[in-house]
Amino acid sequence: MTQETADVVICGAGIAGIAAAYHLAVRYGVQDVVVVDERPPLSLTSDKSTECYRNWWPGPGDAMVGLMNRSIDIMEELAHESGNVFHLNRRGYLFVTGDPDRIADFKRAAEEAAELGAGPARYHTGQPGEPEYVPAPLSGFEGQPTGADVILDQGLIREHFPYLTERTVAVAHVRRAGWFSAQQLGIYMLEQARAHGAKLLEARVEGVDVVGGQVQTVHISRRGEAVSISTPNFVNAAGPFVKHVAQMVGVDLPVFSERHVKVAINDHLKAFPREAPMVIWTDPQRLPWTEEERAMLAEDEETKWLLDEFPAGVHARPEGGPDSTVVLILWTYDTEPVEPVFPITFDPHYPEIVLRGLSTVIPALKVYFDRMPKPVVDGGYYTKTRENRPLVGRLPVEGAYIIGALSGFGLMAAPASGELLAAHLTGSELPHYAPAFALERYEDPAYQELLEHWGESGQL
Repeated sequence: MTQETADVVICGAGIAGIAAAYHLAVRYGVQDVVVVDERPPLSLTSDKSTECYRNWWPGPGDAMVGLMNRSIDIMEELAHESGNVFHLNRRGYLFVTGDPDRIADFKRAAEEAAELGAGPARYHTGQPGEPEYVPAPLSGFEGQPTGADVILDQGLIREHFPYLTERTVAVAHVRRAGWFSAQQLGIYMLEQARAHGAKLLEARVEGVDVVGGQVQTVHISRRGEAVSISTPNFVNAAGPFVKHVAQMVGVDLPVFSERHVKVAINDHLKAFPREAPMVIWTDPQRLPWTEEERAMLAEDEETKWLLDEFPAGVHARPEGGPDSTVVLILWTYDTEPVEPVFPITFDPHYPEIVLRGLSTVIPALKVYFDRMPKPVVDGGYYTKTRENRPLVGRLPVEGAYIIGALSGFGLMAAPASGELLAAHLTGSELPHYAPAFALERYEDPAYQELLEHWGESGQL
């Protein structure tokens, strides 16, 4: 058995583990950081996302908005530093409704987000004296408004978003939001960490020795060889496997996983506008079938569920540059907890379901109903806590830490979560939102009471 040493061992080379390594090595100067993963970096679930970000989050409290604002700050710093190698943009998120009763919800959400620090709410109803609506540029992120533009003026909606269904009665354009290349951001942070002494080992964590309540040794297998790494600090950044890895130090994490699936199609007929923001339909719906299709689906026990009402939240965005024809579509309508298993299995109906669901908000996509482009389907898992907030900080074992339960917001939250993890580990000053993501929050009776009346989770 080979014996090695490290100041910190991080289990997992997804975006969370890489962000933790980056902050420890680059910004906190920790000399000997070792990241362990049996797979190539960013290849388990980090590359299965829509690669989007937003600071538009509900309460209670401003912790999620604070975390995301800080994360976006860091991404913008890295974009400046790298020449925007990861193509950060500020296209925004466009929430769309066809239900007049939901206009009040849009206003409440905009006001709440403003109060929590996401930026001002601007209303556009067609009345004199209102602020001018400023469209988002196709690329870049500088000099753009924050907050949200709630547009109720039908003429303005048609002028700027003519591709939306005529049923649209309101949109909320969230402005400190957009997307980026997760692979390039992750690799950039990893390269910077390695330049400051961090190491990446292609290996599997097999166990952790805890002696006297203190992390002592991490056992790994590397190309068939057993290796013991003596270390006082172990960081669990194992993504969908954080619960299993936490059990290695005797901790049971309150997390579960949901299947997350993404579809990419070749929009060769250009039905989805390349200039669009991330588009989200916020109304429940029944899929658009013909009467003949409905009758056929109703006859089969295995397909009649396709006639049921589906939840809100189908969303999509263009992928690639102006010459690309790729569209990414997602809809997390199946939220049953599952055990994470790879390779992940997919519902064979999923590509058609998401395409038909998206056609409700962008009717031009109906052109593909008879002949859908061959979809590319991949996915991973949303590993989350009950209230859909991450776990970042110390575990109840000296030297053991967690950066996980990043749910469907791992890429956007990772830069600030990695910084928060590094602050915990180095004993540095913590930001005001740190207690909201610590495991100890579940020991607080007031928090337990809050959980019983939790509102929106913020998940799309």
